[in-house]
Amino acid sequence: MLLNGELSCTELTRKFLNKAVLNQNNAFTKVFEDEALQRAGEIDQKIQNGKPGRLAGLVFSVKDLISVAKKNVTGSSKILQGYVAPYHATVVNRMLDEDAILIGMTNCDEFGMGSSNENSYYGPVTNDNDKNRVAGGSSGGAAVSVQEGSCHLALGTDTGGSVRQPAAFTGLFGLKPTYSRISRYGLLAYASSFDTVGIIANDVADLELVLQIVEGPDGKDSTVYQGGKSSDKEIESIAYFRQALESEGLQEEIRENFQNVIDRLKSEGKRVEAIDFPEAEHLLETYYILTTAEASSNLSRYDGLRYGHGDEVEKAANLIESYTNTRTEGFGEEVKRRIFLGTFVLSASYHDAYYTKAQKARRMIRDKTLDILEDFDLILSPVTPTTAFGIGTHTKDPIEMYLSDLFTVHASVCGLPAISLPTGEDNHGLPIGIQATAGDFEEEKLLNFAKYLSNLGS
Repeated sequence: MLLNGELSCTELTRKFLNKAVLNQNNAFTKVFEDEALQRAGEIDQKIQNGKPGRLAGLVFSVKDLISVAKKNVTGSSKILQGYVAPYHATVVNRMLDEDAILIGMTNCDEFGMGSSNENSYYGPVTNDNDKNRVAGGSSGGAAVSVQEGSCHLALGTDTGGSVRQPAAFTGLFGLKPTYSRISRYGLLAYASSFDTVGIIANDVADLELVLQIVEGPDGKDSTVYQGGKSSDKEIESIAYFRQALESEGLQEEIRENFQNVIDRLKSEGKRVEAIDFPEAEHLLETYYILTTAEASSNLSRYDGLRYGHGDEVEKAANLIESYTNTRTEGFGEEVKRRIFLGTFVLSASYHDAYYTKAQKARRMIRDKTLDILEDFDLILSPVTPTTAFGIGTHTKDPIEMYLSDLFTVHASVCGLPAISLPTGEDNHGLPIGIQATAGDFEEEKLLNFAKYLSNLGS
């Protein structure tokens, strides 16, 4: 319609802005109304001149952990109020270079630490299906910005499931690429060996196109993979962990949905087998030991002197008191908890007992997983133990909240690509998702599977 002149970018952008500025689900921390409309007008001119970019007319949001030049990027934390990013993150630059239109920044759990988007300085994001329920986290605002119709697509971050889990809670597709496929330059760090830029969309084709644009080498991030891409051959064999379906905490409707998907795949002639993966019992502890350790190190830079919030600096009697007061007031409770845990496991007395042991466990889990993927094309699992839960129901018990990550941390610990795709609803009409994990740089395989399963459902 844009190319045929039936619709203009300006009209399209205004339609999305009309929804975004209402911010009825608290999905946005900032809406760039004037900039978006100005850019839409410029892209309309490019279309008229016959020189539009590959994303001309695509309206997108970015999570408030991804730097946007000359904008207050906060990680949804009080401690970064007032910090203005001096440059665009690489992923933002690549989207804008192809004429995508940035509509705003989205709410998230503070520094990406959470599974429900309730740990934000800006307050919780509500699920557009039921405003008494969570959107998922930490990229809850990103998911809801797409779910509520404020944009076509959202860029989020995924450290332990932060794109896939909210995608499942909102009935969307969420892709966590292989660690190192997309540059992390301009991303506020939580756990640097886990953090990945992810994509949330209504449509698999959108995920595919945007991945092609934002991926690839970047001279500003030495960890980005420099090699080629994987095969996208047809999926023939699929494994799933027996323990996943036998988990006591798994909601019955999710169990039934998962079994239905397995049965449909088998009826299509696919080899689908249950296998034992005893290492699964170590996934959550491995993930939380390593990510809290990395968070303790990464967040040490936020001291009130170099970045953002520093109201306590002049009141302090000395430097230590300044640090203490600033960080006490600036960080939320969950961030403080993870800094304490991370500092503990990195301490001299416990480094070998926890951190070193967790690193060895991480390598063992990855090796075992790659062995499975030698025999199978994909590993299938639920995305979450439950559908979207009520706001405030898990906040009093951190362990209960951490268990929300039970199925998503596996791909993150291994650095492997994974996708969440909608496969049904529970008895309350809340979306149910399923997760597929593939080998290193086999995103094409995941995207093809998502298309196949979606078509199978229709």
